[in-house]
Amino acid sequence: MGIFDKFKDKAKDMSDAAEQEINEKTGDKYADKVDQAQQQLHKKLGIGQDEPGPEGPQQ
Repeated sequence: MGIFDKFKDKAKDMSDAAEQEINEKTGDKYADKVDQAQQQLHKKLGIGQDEPGPEGPQQ
């Protein structure tokens, strides 16, 4: 595991924590928008591209 993999792991953890806190504070009112923003962030940072998701591995 390289230094960038460690960064991606930490960024994913921080992103998940931020999503959870935002959803708690807004009562899940904007959950869909928060999820979309998180997915865009993960895509730009390359987070989770090696992990198979519900639709299979991303390319």
